[in-house]
Amino acid sequence: MESQHHDCQPLRMEGGQYIKELTDSAKTACLFFTPKENDDVGTLVDYLEHFKLHKVNLIHIESRSSVRFPGRYEFMVECVPGSGNLGAAIESLKQTSEYFSIISRNHKNNRGSVPWFPRRIRELDQFANQILSYGSELDADHPGFTDPEYRKRRKYFADIAFNYKYGETIPRVEYSKEEIATWGKVFEKLTKLYPTHACKEFNHVFPLLIENCGYRKDNIPQLEDISNFLKDCTGFSLRPVAGLLSSRDFLAGLAFRVFHSTQYIRHPSMPLYTPEPDVCHELLGHVPLFADPSFAQFSQEIGLASLGAPDEYIEKIATCYWFTVEYGLCNQNGNLKAYGAGLLSSFGELEYCLSDKPDLKPFDPPVTALQKYPITEYQPLYFVSESFDDAQDKIIKYAKTVPRNFGVRYNPYTQSVEVLDSKPQVQELMQQSSKELLFLSDVLKRIL
Repeated sequence: MESQHHDCQPLRMEGGQYIKELTDSAKTACLFFTPKENDDVGTLVDYLEHFKLHKVNLIHIESRSSVRFPGRYEFMVECVPGSGNLGAAIESLKQTSEYFSIISRNHKNNRGSVPWFPRRIRELDQFANQILSYGSELDADHPGFTDPEYRKRRKYFADIAFNYKYGETIPRVEYSKEEIATWGKVFEKLTKLYPTHACKEFNHVFPLLIENCGYRKDNIPQLEDISNFLKDCTGFSLRPVAGLLSSRDFLAGLAFRVFHSTQYIRHPSMPLYTPEPDVCHELLGHVPLFADPSFAQFSQEIGLASLGAPDEYIEKIATCYWFTVEYGLCNQNGNLKAYGAGLLSSFGELEYCLSDKPDLKPFDPPVTALQKYPITEYQPLYFVSESFDDAQDKIIKYAKTVPRNFGVRYNPYTQSVEVLDSKPQVQELMQQSSKELLFLSDVLKRIL
């Protein structure tokens, strides 16, 4: 008999967050600055004297061409708050710099700083192992808590995630017969509902996953195969993770079109229930729509909106994520369809969400972001999007309300996030956009 809980229900803290929050232990601060003087040999050495004078320890130093001041250099130093007088070093550095910015894990202790966020895709390594719950350790009420073999298996999966670094091939897993049988039960039940309950984009992609990635009742697909498939479709990729990340870190991954995915599977004693995201939830619920261009862009916009946002806005953005990517419904040809991963990986709630039992509201980020929701029963309320493009436009508009004195833009060529906070940067992008429009106008004339 199916559990009364969600078939796949991530845990939440008080306040309606999708993923539990944690005070980050990695309290490093990254300082970015461009010297006022000409970029002479030895300039960086002179500026590092500020840190030496105030006894601040540095763990990373990096130089790069400045996008704010063409022909000049920008420096990034990573230091540890608590070592020496960082505040004094910051103040003296500000006075001698043409440009200065702080992003900090411990941002509440640094005036003028913003919460740390990755600038380059490889920087996801810095938080990928800072999981908040589960991993190889299970709570006492977890179905596998008293099963030593299951706990041993979970440690195996956690070790894969902990040892993984950006750019590496995701290790292939040989799943046991028992694990495959559990997957098979979930796969069989859900695939019977997809044709009538899932959105058309999901049903378009799912046969391609069967053809290209080994989606079958008797086979659990490999993350590496799926990741390569997604890269070909939309540039999205998968990264193994041992458990739940903070909302801030998880959403930051989406900004780079990276989805942190578990590899373990739920306990066989309860094949239609799991207290945390498992491989069934990730591969059956999330993965298919990341191959759809509109949905991929929508997901990335949610991630970009979170970068550098204050804590209270992270909670709001995470709630919007919950009611869309996890539990979203949409209108298609006059019919209600499911596109949220929590629905598409839950046999019971997939049937329930399209019945006349729950309440429905149109997706509206300012309203959705404040909505509370239960975690031990099916959702009493769902938000309905008219389309992924419409939802994307609304998220972009909502992102403008996030109090940031900069903009962010993803550069797919370098897989990096560009922080836009100077006039020369914006002017250069406007020139590039103008050239692109001229090119498209010329192409349009050729094909008409």
